[in-house]
Amino acid sequence: MIAGCDKATSDETMNAHAAQGAGPQAASGAFARDGVDWIPCAAEYGTCTFSGSTRVLYGTPAQHAIKTFTDQARCDNSVFDDPAPGIEKHCWYARSGAVKVPSGAPDGAHGSTNPGAKRAALANVSEPDPSDTPPLRCSAPAPPVAAKEAGDAIEADTPGSDGTRMFALDVPVRVAITTRAKTADTVDWEIRDAWNTVKASGRFAVQAQPGTYTLACTSGAAGYFSVSASLASARSTLPMRGTRPSGIATFGVLPDVSSALAPVTYAHPDQHRFGGQGAAYLKPGEDCCSGDGYRPLYTDLGLTWVNDNRNWYMTEEKGPNTFNASADNLAAFFKPGDLLRLIQLDGIPAWASPTKERTHSWAPVSLDAYSAYMKRVGEESNTVRKTWFPRQTHNYYQVTWEPDYEGGLPWKDSDANLVAMYKATHEAIHAGDPNAVVMGLTLSNLASNAKWLRRLAPLGIGKYLDGVSAHGYYDVGTSPSHPPERFDADPSTAARAMPGMMRDLRRAMSETVKPGAKLFVTETGVSYDLGSKYGPGSPNWNVLYAQGAVVARAHLILLGEGADVSFVFYSADIPNETGYGIFFDLLNPQGGFGQKQISPKPAAMAVATMTRIIDGTTTMGYVNDAPKGVHAYAFQRLNNGKVVTALWTHSNAVWPGPNGFDASHAVNYSLVVDAPTKSGSVTVFDMMGNASTVQYSDGRVPLVLTEAPIYVVSDNADAMRANVTKPAGYTGQ
Repeated sequence: MIAGCDKATSDETMNAHAAQGAGPQAASGAFARDGVDWIPCAAEYGTCTFSGSTRVLYGTPAQHAIKTFTDQARCDNSVFDDPAPGIEKHCWYARSGAVKVPSGAPDGAHGSTNPGAKRAALANVSEPDPSDTPPLRCSAPAPPVAAKEAGDAIEADTPGSDGTRMFALDVPVRVAITTRAKTADTVDWEIRDAWNTVKASGRFAVQAQPGTYTLACTSGAAGYFSVSASLASARSTLPMRGTRPSGIATFGVLPDVSSALAPVTYAHPDQHRFGGQGAAYLKPGEDCCSGDGYRPLYTDLGLTWVNDNRNWYMTEEKGPNTFNASADNLAAFFKPGDLLRLIQLDGIPAWASPTKERTHSWAPVSLDAYSAYMKRVGEESNTVRKTWFPRQTHNYYQVTWEPDYEGGLPWKDSDANLVAMYKATHEAIHAGDPNAVVMGLTLSNLASNAKWLRRLAPLGIGKYLDGVSAHGYYDVGTSPSHPPERFDADPSTAARAMPGMMRDLRRAMSETVKPGAKLFVTETGVSYDLGSKYGPGSPNWNVLYAQGAVVARAHLILLGEGADVSFVFYSADIPNETGYGIFFDLLNPQGGFGQKQISPKPAAMAVATMTRIIDGTTTMGYVNDAPKGVHAYAFQRLNNGKVVTALWTHSNAVWPGPNGFDASHAVNYSLVVDAPTKSGSVTVFDMMGNASTVQYSDGRVPLVLTEAPIYVVSDNADAMRANVTKPAGYTGQ
């Protein structure tokens, strides 16, 4: 167990006292022991504050630990270990100290390593501090049930979810710990959040036979949680499972933002802003790839758009005229209507290719045969929309896929033939589907999309694009160490940062394609750092936290700078692309496809929060007065709803720094949320969707920003509109 002794001004030996001589008292009331009056100062997970140095007792009057602190002490297991497993605990201070501030006040900076300490030292505001979120409470384990003889010495899982290992807020989570101890032993367990803060811990005895011991845990906070468990005598810990490192099992608690944001009414399903790539077949009896790999995964995460293949090389692989536009070609998982199609058209079959091999690099030998096929696709998709998606205004088609010269599917033909192929696609698709939106060019490098639009403009590419599709990769390795803002601090390199790339792409669209054209960023992912490998010790909590923060920031920048839709890449870890998944693959050590067993990373829970808050919005733009290092984007909920501003800070000096990715680096910033002279309060959600209320005055709310995005919900859209810059050519949802 981690005692957190570095938080104490001076250490005393931890003492777990018996109840002798305690006398009657309330569980959290004042009491006397050994001539000392103990004064209640904080509930578990709160902060005990006082003046000067004094002793702090943590636990219960009967079972507790005592340490000496100056001015304050964090009241949880990360500081004191757990002197009373499975029991609600409190803090008391020895009467020699006087209470200085209420126990619910933010943490101070006195020797604390928790992220909230540095934030609170900057501004005395009630920030959404991950260490101050509502508690996770776990019962003592139920009597064991027999387990299989074969298996690891200790295992942990969270049965009872829909397969995602994500749970609703305030719903009991069963943490099942299975042991196969050779002799009687003791299990030490902890549950930590994305910031590596201990939220619950305990220990219990186990028998010398296989058994499963189940804790019933209920969380008042949303987010990512990792369970660690070990056998004290045998020194056994949780084994590696697939791409998930050893030592942990993970689960998530989904956020509920309805207290501040009412559900959005969509006039058209096209207004949804998030899609995804990758499927997981989590329902019993389903396997890749005949079942529904998107439910419950995508519906839990809040992802709506999904790729649907009408690629010529797939549908007419053997020869022409084999795709029947009158047949029911729509996959069954689309028919409920809550997942939307991005129709893929890229790739030429071998029989139609000038190289006699399947290709993405050359125009087809016969544009007439190509056009005939595309017209049938348009007809079929028009019927699909009318039948299954009657409220959808358009079908959306993506013509090419990453034709970057340096990529895996490089365009080798001439520019003239590329534009001719787009012309044939546009005319044929529209002949079959009058409501089509034909999009391209979908280069992988975000900046290249603007360059190619401008290069092809004299050849007329703009006439054959109803919208633009792009992939959002912005660096050589999009990873925690290469975040989207890393070139933004220096004006000489700002064009190479994601915000600069997006602004240039929006300008190129205004110059090239018709006004109001949609921009779909149909793939953006964040991997682990270049050279990383899956293994027992990789990734650690800090890498996982950093990936989650960067995933959210990347998609918020894309949408804030004018993308209509952004696709998350990838659902779970895949081979040869280490760490791109927002879930672990629990079966394949190097990642796989069509996974059956997954568990969330912090990135999954950051995505689930982002979609619940940002989906159903129109982008207002970037906040004008944000200084260098502060990133702020405002969105308005549909139907003249509330304003949501996503904010964070980034510093290359601490991200990455010598000790990893600093979760506590913080800066002050005050955001305009109302007219001058006005005061009131706003709701602030943290990266995981936990809410707090923050007061503002003179129209500005004081905030302390870290590298993890937060979301401020306010009411005065006019005040925000006067302080933002709308993306060039963006017309909204």
